[in-house]
Amino acid sequence: MFTQLRLHLFLAVTAIIGFNSLSTGQTIVQKYGQLQVNGAHLLSENGDTVQLRGMSLFWSQWMPQYYNHATVKWLKNDWKCTVVRAAMGVEHGGYLENPQQEQEKVEKVIDAAIEEGIYVIVDYHAHKAHKNASAAKNFFSAIAQKYGQYPNIIYETYNEPLAEAGWNKILKPYHEEIIAAIRKYDQDNLILCGTRLWSQKVDEAARNPINDPNIAYTLHYYAVSHKDKLRKTAIKALESGIPIFVSEQGNCHASGNGQFSKKEAKIWYEFLDKHKISWCKWSVANKDETAAAIKPNVKKLDKWEISELTASGVTLTGPGIKESTTLSLPEVDAFQANQALFPLGLDFIFACGSQLAALPRTTKVS
Repeated sequence: MFTQLRLHLFLAVTAIIGFNSLSTGQTIVQKYGQLQVNGAHLLSENGDTVQLRGMSLFWSQWMPQYYNHATVKWLKNDWKCTVVRAAMGVEHGGYLENPQQEQEKVEKVIDAAIEEGIYVIVDYHAHKAHKNASAAKNFFSAIAQKYGQYPNIIYETYNEPLAEAGWNKILKPYHEEIIAAIRKYDQDNLILCGTRLWSQKVDEAARNPINDPNIAYTLHYYAVSHKDKLRKTAIKALESGIPIFVSEQGNCHASGNGQFSKKEAKIWYEFLDKHKISWCKWSVANKDETAAAIKPNVKKLDKWEISELTASGVTLTGPGIKESTTLSLPEVDAFQANQALFPLGLDFIFACGSQLAALPRTTKVS
């Protein structure tokens, strides 16, 4: 039996769908500049349709080690992220109890994103933010005053409101209050607004949208739990003319654990690409859960090897393979090294006892 190598699905899927890379030497922010909303679409300052793809960091109070320049730089250069999400924990020992400490963590990520030339979502990661709007106003006022002149900044004013927080009477007034605080210092940058029921009820926001020219509404999904019903909700919102931004998604159960489905993940990624919806995947963390990208025993903050990332085997696509298949392979890092040494490709034959596997150079190993 070939040595089992565990590779997280997010790498397999994003390798198949591909991150946009820049061959001109421009950073993504230099290319797109000030982001703007036009109907249901996110556009560059020159009017080109934009779809950002990236990763979300974990709750800042529980995984602070990844809130640093080295991690952001690696996400940009190796994982080809065009956006990173700084998920500042608010409750549970977060910003409400330690405002200066948590804000400083977020600012480290913002500074790194600006230097690396990618977009950064400043996420107020809370489930009951409307119960203390003054704290959110203080935070976003400070961030907007300090960083509002940079087109890299995207504000996310409320991560995941719960089911009981109605849009018309609670969430919309809350967002409008926070938006006013931001716009005092930053009239231009994109603002993401969380919707009811863990940011799933974008259709409710579509029926009563916020009056601001540069607003998008967040849709969160986990592919095993949320399927066609949620995509239909998203389509209703898009057809009404409001833009959607998937600021958090995963390929597993909504709990962050359990099984994940390549089939459902692929359906979602194709949906996002079709409608040019930007997204961030949850999460850059070494927590022992399915949604975490890094194995629990790995302490490195960047330069992760494939073998240090979490689970599900290697995906193969190419001539002779119907759609895709998986195979556990030894020393997959060698494929990357050989790709650099032999740009025209190599043909591989693996033998183990009575088992044989042949991989021609036309096979894509993700």
